[in-house]
Amino acid sequence: MRCPFCGNVDTQVKDSRPAEDNVAIRRRRFCPACGGRFTTYERVQLRDLVVVKSSGRREDFDRAKLERSIRIAMQKRPIDPERIDQMISGIVRRLESLGDTDIPSKVIGEIVMETLARIDTVAYVRFASVYKNFQAADDFDKFVSELRPGGPEE
Repeated sequence: MRCPFCGNVDTQVKDSRPAEDNVAIRRRRFCPACGGRFTTYERVQLRDLVVVKSSGRREDFDRAKLERSIRIAMQKRPIDPERIDQMISGIVRRLESLGDTDIPSKVIGEIVMETLARIDTVAYVRFASVYKNFQAADDFDKFVSELRPGGPEE
């Protein structure tokens, strides 16, 4: 593994342990060249997924991009970081188990929203505001009113 600080390719593993509910291996590494310490994660990847955007454009699935968007929605929420990691791993496993390597971005967004709705309502609304491209306060108001008991859906 290449050192992210100096680029040395000869780094050493100092500690390995299971992470994310035993679906990943967390490795603490040390670079003898610069003394830098860093962490890597090793995960099983069942298949290479491709995201099909609504425009028809295709791009490789990027777990880090999914993780960034979820962490932004969860920012300053009282959710344990380990719980967030488990949630992300669960979403990726669910996508891999769909049976197709080409996944519409709409499917990914719906799965993320469904998962966030079960874990944290505020994060759910935050993610939805970007995913559904809210343009005004009325968009938030309408969306949140649908969440309330006795809202328009009932």
